[in-house]
Amino acid sequence: MSRYWSDIVQQLTPYVPGEQPVLAHPVKLNTNESPCPPSPRVVEAIRSELGDNGESLRRYPDPTARKLRETVAAHHGISADQVFAGNGSDEVLAHVFLALLKHDKPILFPDITYSFYPTYARLYDVAYRAVPVDDAFAIRVDDYFAPNGGLLIANPNAPTGHALPLADIERLVAGNTESVVVVDEAYVDFGAQSAVSLIAKYPNLLVVHTTSKSRSLAGMRVGFAFGNATLIDALNRVKDSFNSYPLDRLAQAAAQAAYEDDAWFRASCAQVIASRERLSAGLRELGFVVVPSAANFVFVSHPAHDAGRLAAQLREKEIIVRHFKLPRIDAYLRISIGTDAECAALLEALRVYVG
Repeated sequence: MSRYWSDIVQQLTPYVPGEQPVLAHPVKLNTNESPCPPSPRVVEAIRSELGDNGESLRRYPDPTARKLRETVAAHHGISADQVFAGNGSDEVLAHVFLALLKHDKPILFPDITYSFYPTYARLYDVAYRAVPVDDAFAIRVDDYFAPNGGLLIANPNAPTGHALPLADIERLVAGNTESVVVVDEAYVDFGAQSAVSLIAKYPNLLVVHTTSKSRSLAGMRVGFAFGNATLIDALNRVKDSFNSYPLDRLAQAAAQAAYEDDAWFRASCAQVIASRERLSAGLRELGFVVVPSAANFVFVSHPAHDAGRLAAQLREKEIIVRHFKLPRIDAYLRISIGTDAECAALLEALRVYVG
């Protein structure tokens, strides 16, 4: 702490991202990155954008990411003015808090969810109330009809992987027409139903996506918001008061190519889903309780073994998983779906520790 810090900095408790381990040969199952490489079209698009000598890099990128937004809009059957592009879904969400969720009444989100949400709320001085999920980590829709300044629902939820059916999401949107309902769909492509189809019907709905998970572009940092053009305009007003060029040329080219290769995207998602089911079965055979997941990770506990101790033992084998030392979930590990070889290494190590 320094006397030069502003008051708000002294009061912040920053979000702690998943570790990027500096190890010789880590089995990295802690940050929900894709085990699949991006489409070959992505690599070619980056090379094409660079050209022979990188000449394009001396020019600023398109501040509106027009071509990318048009491609993504066509993929989802909406118009480009219903698409906002930002530097990863985290930046998109940050703009959402400032542009659409800062009101007199508190926003509502689950007590067990993406831990960046309360961090954003404190940063932007947005009042919030954490609504408890039930004992099976399910969101109780009926708890979200109290007066509020907005709703924020991750679907599937993190770190549990639990997903609400589209009918429940529509109930939330239809029952809160006086505020914005934000549905964070970072993991939707691994088994849940997207709410993008509801945008034309509900002007208060905003859906957030990322290319980091199902399109294997965590290293490029590209995210989106989809919604009524008036909501998108609010996000653009915040963006252009903060950073008019959030997406560089290579990121725009890479994300556009990823959306254009729909076959690769679908095959990658199918591979992750199949691996998730195999890993879940293997963990259950070892006595783990596995929360049903519609994401690219599983949330597990073992009745006879401390989760923190298991995480430490796995790390000794250079296998990195995520343990959250938080109320209600400190007995659980979140394990990203890795390659088949990585999942096999995890199960082999766990057989030693719990077998």
